Amino acid sequence: MVKDKKQERTFAAAGLCGICLYYLLENIALTYTMASNVGVIISVAPFFTAVLSHVILKAEEKLKAGFFVGFIAAMTGICLISFSGGTLQLNPIGDVLAIAAAFVWAVYSLLTRKISGYGYNIIQTTRRIFTYGILFMLPFLFVFDFSLDVQRFAEPEYALNLIYLGLGASALCFVTWNYAVKMLGAVKTSVYIYIVPVITVVTSVIVLKEEITWMAVIGIGLTLIGLFLSEGKLIFKKRVSR
Repeated sequence: MVKDKKQERTFAAAGLCGICLYYLLENIALTYTMASNVGVIISVAPFFTAVLSHVILKAEEKLKAGFFVGFIAAMTGICLISFSGGTLQLNPIGDVLAIAAAFVWAVYSLLTRKISGYGYNIIQTTRRIFTYGILFMLPFLFVFDFSLDVQRFAEPEYALNLIYLGLGASALCFVTWNYAVKMLGAVKTSVYIYIVPVITVVTSVIVLKEEITWMAVIGIGLTLIGLFLSEGKLIFKKRVSR
């Protein structure tokens, strides 16, 4: 049971941003622009998270130069990975929607950081956020051309996809993300978004037997370096002159 109305509003805002708006904006963006564009732009979310955190949580999460150097290195690497097999094609509508998705995800990360301080169980927290997200999503069913074909769920392919998306990509991912935000903070957790394209490339090579280009290999290296720099795990010592 939520203790007061202010906390309830925070849960509602998290559901609106992280469940409803993020997925709507990202998926609509994919109908206008290339998936590689969206993948790169969504990776800007850690930067938005850091800026908002610096403004809102000044005393809690400080920004260091390593974060920004890591951001540049990681974004360069992600661009090399995403566009290693094709060309960049800009689409203003789709790209702006993807930027908006990255921004609302940053807001969601900060909201979950605030919620983590309430002392509730992570499962309970995630369930409540999802409940609000679904409630906010329902009106959009009437806005977009949506039709439910129940017979599709009888097909094993659709049923397995639904189970994977529901349990794996949604429930498990959000529970672990919210727990990570609670333990590490919004900024440190968000930089791990950089590694998503790396995992995608490695998985495609192992599972789909796709070929990997040298550009993608360099991109993976830069992305990992950027991640370590942003996390403060790469420390360059200054030489002391005698």
